[in-house]
Amino acid sequence: MYRKLIGKTTAEKVEKLTRHLTSVKSYNGTIGEREKAEDILSIIQSFPYFKEHPEEVWIQDIPNDSLERKNVWARLTGNSARTVLFHSHIDTVETDDFGSLQSIAHDSDALQSFFSSYDGDHRVQEDAASGDWLFGRGSLDMQSGVAVHLVNLLAFSEQKEQLDGTMLFLFNPDEESEHAGMLAALHELQKMKEKGCQYVAAINNDFIAPMYDGDHTKYIYTGAAGKVLPCFYIYGREAHVGDVLTSIDPTLVGAEINRKINQNLDLVEELEGEYVLPPACLFFKEDKHHYNVQTAVSAGLYFNYFVFERTAKDVIEKLRSITISTVEELKNQSEFRYGTFRKSHGFPPSDWDWDIEVCTFDELAQNLKKKGMNVEETLDEVQATFSEKDRRETSFELVNTLQQLDPEKKPRIILFFAPPFLPHNFLNEQNEFGSEIKRKLLKRLDQVSRETGETFVTKRFFPYLSDGSFLSLHESEEEVNVLKKNMPRMDTVYPLPVDLIRSLNIPSINIGVYGRDGHKWTERVYKPYTFHVLPGLIRNFALDLVTKN
Repeated sequence: MYRKLIGKTTAEKVEKLTRHLTSVKSYNGTIGEREKAEDILSIIQSFPYFKEHPEEVWIQDIPNDSLERKNVWARLTGNSARTVLFHSHIDTVETDDFGSLQSIAHDSDALQSFFSSYDGDHRVQEDAASGDWLFGRGSLDMQSGVAVHLVNLLAFSEQKEQLDGTMLFLFNPDEESEHAGMLAALHELQKMKEKGCQYVAAINNDFIAPMYDGDHTKYIYTGAAGKVLPCFYIYGREAHVGDVLTSIDPTLVGAEINRKINQNLDLVEELEGEYVLPPACLFFKEDKHHYNVQTAVSAGLYFNYFVFERTAKDVIEKLRSITISTVEELKNQSEFRYGTFRKSHGFPPSDWDWDIEVCTFDELAQNLKKKGMNVEETLDEVQATFSEKDRRETSFELVNTLQQLDPEKKPRIILFFAPPFLPHNFLNEQNEFGSEIKRKLLKRLDQVSRETGETFVTKRFFPYLSDGSFLSLHESEEEVNVLKKNMPRMDTVYPLPVDLIRSLNIPSINIGVYGRDGHKWTERVYKPYTFHVLPGLIRNFALDLVTKN
């Protein structure tokens, strides 16, 4: 690959690599992630510096990974221990959304030709006709980001004078799902720290996009949003449909909980100037496996819930409050409906009740232990049978097991968390390098703005999901314990190295590639900024960071 880059400008190199990487499929959860890592390794190994120093580029296998995915590392050691980590994820989502165009989903030229005469969206058509945009699955999210880091790696390696500090590059899989690449990378980062690496900051270049039509601002994020996955296991009271008004229908309860939480702007954190999204329901299902005329016994749902300054403790307390008020409203509604129906048919009063207990996973576990139940042994047995299952499915089965242990089988809603959990990461100006990073970032952005005419705005939190979340942890031990106690078997189902993350404490800055429609079939990256402006901005900011001034 190196030979194909000789004599080209920086922008031409980035475009060449972006086109190449976009053409190589690396769908999340497939062997393509491994193949993309091997491709990136071969690209780095073709650079003259790494031919002379082969020990400075290496592969890290992801432990216990059925797909044998890998992280790719490359290092340029400088005069000091001050180290900047550059990271990009190499996986993409799949191409089902391309429909009949799947055969050209990775062919940037064919897509540009198609969209140039596409009448379905005038913005896409105009962008294709301009020649300023490069299309294709992964072009924006985030093969162009990988390309920018590779070109900067090459540029640093070609400098004649030794760098003031160390430049460390990581290309990792599995950002689009459960972040196995970055979680494995934490252990490699710790090994290097123990050998003297002093991490100043990490630079991610995950994609950014306009916030609204006509928005040309380039948003730079000095941290990343966190995420929890709050779950609801709803155990009701079944009934024949001929006696439905005596039931406690978990689908009705779940629907009302969903209505009160899903996309509810009242649950958004109020952070001035930040782009904060409300919770979104990602799963809602009852337990029935085949058709019959019995109402469902149980149901489950869970939500994507972004956290910025709030913690898991804050979230579960808020959702418990909503749930308690919901079941009270439904109890009154059921009593009214049954009473109205009974009276209309002249039936005598009955002693049916519609009480639903609301508790957390930990509260139920402790209650059952007090009743003499062997909770831990039972959970061990269930977990063993679900070892190859989806982690969220395993979590629900563990919770269901607790409910079945209760001899009373009372209707209840159990609140808990399932994987993944992403810590919120923000630039703490009390951190060893926090104020220095902010000062140098603003100075560099001001200079680039004057040179290029670009408008930059810094924000505290990258508003989507990012591997950078795992580089720092700000939650207290008490707040993390709430999560640990209420994520069933977290130590084995989702063994997050909390202490390691807290120990590394690397500020993560996102200076992203720019484009539109990430995760859509119209995905495209804007070449004038991403290929011409961004590489120099990132490269010079990194040099600023390793220089003591």
